[in-house]
Amino acid sequence: MRALIDLIIQKKHWFVFILLEVISLAFLFSHNGYQKSVYFTTANDVVGTTYNVISSITSYLHLKEENQALEAKNQYLRKKLLEMQQQMAQDSVKRMPALPLKYELVSAQVVNMTLHKSNNLITINKGEADGIRPEMGVICSQGVVGIVYMTSRHYSIVIPLLNTNSKVSCRLRHSEYFGSLIWERGYANIAYITSIPRHAPVKVKEIVETNGYSDVFPAGLPIGQVVRIGDSSDGMSYMLKVRLFTNFTTLREVSVITNYTSAERHMLEEIAQNPEKADSTMLEQLKEATEKPDNPIR
Repeated sequence: MRALIDLIIQKKHWFVFILLEVISLAFLFSHNGYQKSVYFTTANDVVGTTYNVISSITSYLHLKEENQALEAKNQYLRKKLLEMQQQMAQDSVKRMPALPLKYELVSAQVVNMTLHKSNNLITINKGEADGIRPEMGVICSQGVVGIVYMTSRHYSIVIPLLNTNSKVSCRLRHSEYFGSLIWERGYANIAYITSIPRHAPVKVKEIVETNGYSDVFPAGLPIGQVVRIGDSSDGMSYMLKVRLFTNFTTLREVSVITNYTSAERHMLEEIAQNPEKADSTMLEQLKEATEKPDNPIR
């Protein structure tokens, strides 16, 4: 305390000077209109700039939550769209009602991904504990991403469209001719469709989508757009160059489609192809799934 008092006594002229300056500025800005307006204008600019910086930092820190909210909204809208498409298909076939498509969307985040290899892979932060199994389809807000390859309890490996081993059934939206989508190492936004017959009325800019012939993807999910029409290596069919809708370079949020009817369908097809291998347990499970479609085989 004594040291503080000594410091004040030694520097008293500075404290007096600062006090007089504050009093002078207060009288200046209080009794002069021009100086007062300049003061408030400058103060408002400083405060406004400060608030703008704080707002920018806050917005940046909340980008993750905003992306998750947008992805959840996209999941809801995609589900509604698929339900509408299915209802339209049911209405067009009045003579035989179709069973409802059982599916759910599990949101996940990309934690690792490669784009420069021949066999690229994507790692997501959801796994068996979240109901994800191999051979489930993966999509994002832009379109199809790939297919689940391997799973652990909390993580899954996805084979994306950008993999030379990837082969996804697809169709042309308007002509409904179907083929297989493959990727040749090169660009991260270009793939190719094979096995399109030469008599098919293919047009540039036609939309490519899933055809629903497998349990991996429902029909009608967007994949890309035709940008060039060429010939296959044997000249017997078309080779279509497709620009993919999914931007893999910025891919962060994805959704995994869990199709509850797939196990029942696989079991039925296996019994049909190999009836001599069908045991009593398999037949009993298939019977229960047929009688109680709301309790699907896992």
